[in-house]
Amino acid sequence: MGREMSNLNPNKETRIPVPTVLSVPSPSPSQFHSPSPANSIPMTPKSPFITRVMTPLASPMKKAMASMQGYLEFTKLNPHDEWLPITESRNGNAFYAAFHTLSSGIGVQALVLPLAFTALGWVWGIMSLSVVFVWQMYTLWLLIQLHESSSGTRYSRYLWLSMAAFGEKLGKLMTLLPTIYLSSGTCITLIMIGGATMKLLFNTIIVNTWEKNDETPLSMIEWYLVFTCSAVVLTQLPNLNSIAGVSLIGAIASVSYCTVIWVVSVVEGRPTGVSYEKLEEVSQVARVCDVLNSLGIVAFAFRGHNLVLEIQMPTTGGLLTALYKYHGQSTSRVILGLTSALVIINCLTSFQIYAMPVFDNLELRYVTKANGPCPWWVRAGSRVFFGALAFFVAVALPFLPSLAGLIGGIALPVTLAYPCFMWIVIKKPNVYSKMWWLNWILGCLGMILSILLVLGAIWTIVTRGIEVHFFNPK
Repeated sequence: MGREMSNLNPNKETRIPVPTVLSVPSPSPSQFHSPSPANSIPMTPKSPFITRVMTPLASPMKKAMASMQGYLEFTKLNPHDEWLPITESRNGNAFYAAFHTLSSGIGVQALVLPLAFTALGWVWGIMSLSVVFVWQMYTLWLLIQLHESSSGTRYSRYLWLSMAAFGEKLGKLMTLLPTIYLSSGTCITLIMIGGATMKLLFNTIIVNTWEKNDETPLSMIEWYLVFTCSAVVLTQLPNLNSIAGVSLIGAIASVSYCTVIWVVSVVEGRPTGVSYEKLEEVSQVARVCDVLNSLGIVAFAFRGHNLVLEIQMPTTGGLLTALYKYHGQSTSRVILGLTSALVIINCLTSFQIYAMPVFDNLELRYVTKANGPCPWWVRAGSRVFFGALAFFVAVALPFLPSLAGLIGGIALPVTLAYPCFMWIVIKKPNVYSKMWWLNWILGCLGMILSILLVLGAIWTIVTRGIEVHFFNPK
């Protein structure tokens, strides 16, 4: 997605230095961008299944955008980039980047945003939502500007940009764990949400009730497996640009189910017999922790920084659960089923985007050692393996989303702080200039907010605890 954003300047002349020999699995940023004749580089073999069945899903979108791509000038990359799923395709553009950002950015986390308002209130909630939105849009702009340097070096992955800014060792230390965890961790959480929503959809349409959760012919583990198999089939699309059509469908689905939920809530009005008053008084410390958790929900609701995956998935079902609980009896089963189906579609499409960095990292190890592209069966096998591993973790650790606040707080700087510091290091703005002050202030605030969110999450876990149940998804 990042490469599409960087191709918006067709008049830019790119000069690329000759690289040194790449001999380690994790090459330094200076080695990622070297010229290589396109006709001398073998492309990754494509599976017959992909060619005949999967690729047509994205083909209509490619054809529709083909006339708009003439202005793009593609930079030749390191030979390894020709073989990796994030950078091997040259068909990307700004529309593809928008589809990926919308599909991953307006996901199931949007359903829990109203939960933040229970602690913040309407005024502070809207203010917090607006501030974080502007903040993450600014850091996204910084990443786009830093994506392609004035020397001609292109950083197509967040990790590479971090290594260029902070040094190889420090850059890896700061960003490798958050990006990899949040990529695979999000896929695991999507399996949980997607599987549970599939069961909810079945109960709504077939069983005609969503309260008797045990009357479905499949257990929760089996619903997880159904979702995982569906997601793994879609992962056979070869690269990031090939899933542009899938991302477009996911973006439409996410906007649609969010719209359906708030429209139903407005039309149905407040349910009777429900109190909106606080039932208990809490201590000041607990109140502060609730506010921090609410700010965390607001902050982590925004994502999509290239392939930077900074999502938090709270354990509650949020508005989807509330829709069934409070308006289920008075709302058409068609509306309820459609909403669940759209959530499932968005989970499936988001899985593809968040899994792509994992696929890219796995294939990097192969092409570095083999000095050639992955055979189609290696690529397909690695993606099936990842799907199986994610499914196993989802079943073995179904309480994992309960720790999302803690892990998400640790990863928050990836979105709100690191891009500001990268700008200072790479662009070197004049000391005490507006950009210098702005990035130092936002970077430091992001780090402080991360620390506060981590402390709040730890306090919440210690005081309220979490329900630990291994191999027993509910």
